Amino acid sequence: MKPRIAFFKEHVLPALVCFVLALALAQTDWMQRFENVTFDARAKLRARYFPTHPRDDVVLIGIDQASLDDPALGRWPWKRNIHGQFLLLASVVKPSVVTWDILFDDSNEDDAAFATGIVRGKIDVVLGGARGEPDAGFKPGAEQLAKIRIAPLPHVEGDMSAVVSSETMSVPLAPLGEVADIAFVDAPPAADGVLREVPLVVRIGKQIYPGLSLRSLMQHWHVTPDDVHVRLGDAIEIKNDFVHHRIPIDAAGKYLINYRHTLEGFRNYGYVNAFGMLRRRFVVKDATQELPELTGRILLVGQTADGLADFGPTPLDSHTPLVLVHANVLENVLNGDFARREAAWPIWLGGFVLTGGSLAFFGQRKFYYLAAFALGAPAVFAIAVTLAWAKLSVWVPVVWPTLGFVAAQIFLIGRRVLSEQRAKEQIKGMFGTYISPELVNRMVASGVSPQLGGHEEEITAYFSDIQGYSTFSEKLPAPQLVELLNEYLTACTDIVQEEGGTLDKYIGDAVVAMFGAPIALPDHAYRACLAALRVQQRLDELRVGWQVQGARWPEGVRQMRSRIGLNSGPAIIGNMGSRTRFNYTMTGDNVNLAARMESGAKQWGAYTMTTEATKLACEKHGGDRILFRPLGRIVVKGRTQAVPLFEVVGLKESTPAATRDCLELFDQGLERYYARDWDGARDCFERSRELEPNFPGRTPGVANNPSLVYLELVEKMKAKPPPANWDGVFVMAEK
Repeated sequence: MKPRIAFFKEHVLPALVCFVLALALAQTDWMQRFENVTFDARAKLRARYFPTHPRDDVVLIGIDQASLDDPALGRWPWKRNIHGQFLLLASVVKPSVVTWDILFDDSNEDDAAFATGIVRGKIDVVLGGARGEPDAGFKPGAEQLAKIRIAPLPHVEGDMSAVVSSETMSVPLAPLGEVADIAFVDAPPAADGVLREVPLVVRIGKQIYPGLSLRSLMQHWHVTPDDVHVRLGDAIEIKNDFVHHRIPIDAAGKYLINYRHTLEGFRNYGYVNAFGMLRRRFVVKDATQELPELTGRILLVGQTADGLADFGPTPLDSHTPLVLVHANVLENVLNGDFARREAAWPIWLGGFVLTGGSLAFFGQRKFYYLAAFALGAPAVFAIAVTLAWAKLSVWVPVVWPTLGFVAAQIFLIGRRVLSEQRAKEQIKGMFGTYISPELVNRMVASGVSPQLGGHEEEITAYFSDIQGYSTFSEKLPAPQLVELLNEYLTACTDIVQEEGGTLDKYIGDAVVAMFGAPIALPDHAYRACLAALRVQQRLDELRVGWQVQGARWPEGVRQMRSRIGLNSGPAIIGNMGSRTRFNYTMTGDNVNLAARMESGAKQWGAYTMTTEATKLACEKHGGDRILFRPLGRIVVKGRTQAVPLFEVVGLKESTPAATRDCLELFDQGLERYYARDWDGARDCFERSRELEPNFPGRTPGVANNPSLVYLELVEKMKAKPPPANWDGVFVMAEK
């Protein structure tokens, strides 16, 4: 029972609190505004990167700048007899319906000519009306509306109180209202001013009337108000013997616009352009004149010139011709391309489960895993919700789920920081008095404490010593010697620790270190070889500095070199010493063999020497990046088995071609040496000697190299050939 309670408190409860608070914040106005901003960004991204080809059922006739500038049409607003002429000409190509997203609610002397064009053209026309102001307009049933073609929808289900409403209406009167159907153009924006939804129905008094988009579709499908069933909070269903369509709406009768296209995305003609094409074909009788493609289509006439008033912000643009609102709605319905809001509960439940699981899973994982998840999960979620809108037209809330998740991750990170700080203080209190601060920090970073008292671990042991140290150390005063050692040992130690090694101890000028303990490192051999190469490179740089200082340092310092020995294998690691003073160190046969590599390197003319075990382990984890040179097989003092030796030459990418040629010639010489081909071996070694990177008299501090060593061995073997059972093994008589 206790583990379950602890699990609930540590993982479930924090996730629950974070998501409940985030969901509560989602109800606030400022959070909803922020959510709307993310939706607009998704809408813009989809329009730009996921375009679709629009249907040609909807054609825009724009009151554009060219139309406003045409002197034949006069100054805007134009005389309405022009619209009558346009409709009369357009009727010849038989559009399905012509919808005017323009209010004609004021009587005009040219209304009769406009109405005549509608009647003579025998064309279905929808004109825009609007909700009336409190002290203006007409109430349903008013005498002025007796002959006006505006009919309420008789079949309405649900609470009508949330529907966009007014007590009066402002609509075109006779004669226009007698020959054209009237619908409401009202499209109130959201609280932030952006138009994302449009009412498909409005309430005037106690009756529900169709909006402009809905009435246009009714005319296009030739359905009557009795064929339309409005279920608020569900859908508008249009059904008769010939058509059956369902349009989703919310409780206020609003439709979530699935914006797909800007003005350029639709088939559109400027008013003056379309008018001119029709006149040249049917009045001037120019048979070559191309006609606008209007047959059977819904024509939307609206304002598209920048200087006109019917503009507003939409998700696609902050300055959009509002006729595009109805154009996008019509195309959505004709395509069955509806947008929907994803319900909150699946997002809440999924986010809660993911967050609770992350608190449990990453609670004890390395911090960078947690950081990667904390940053990666919101990024993946953002991509997913963007694709949900781009591909499925599903509006998934993004802000509050992300807020809940991020809040939980902040809680987890804070809890980890406090926990690790307490653990750090505990480790320092336990081990800080008898092991190095570097080791303490490594233990804290890994979250794993070393096993005290001794245990076996696979490591690479590292030993280094300065060549000829006693020769120049006795020539230096104590302060200067300390300065020199500090500079050298700091450089060596920093590199060892940067490569993941642990400093064991200093023995005078010698550095003893281990790779693979107390923190396990699968690539400990590769790291040790890399550290050795870096130490040698750093020593080259230090020598340059000492040479520049001239007589301040004796020649032994200016030519100082260091020999390094490496070996990999099992060793005993742990606290060793007395009851009152002990050290975290290593011991064992493999550690001793590493020390033999360092001391024996001199006999082979090498400066970094390692065993075959280290070479193979290095190649397993580092590939062929590091070049090795085989030096032979030896039996070290205290052992009976031969050990293959190798020189760590350098990094493959930075090794000169001459050095690679040297290694190839040396390998050939070694093969001839083992085959007792003394003359052939001598020839190869003499050629490799000239290419050696370290050569006496040419390289500071160098007294020998492997080619010279083997030339000497060849002469000895030639003068006194080995016995018949000789296998090429060299027995070391000294440590």
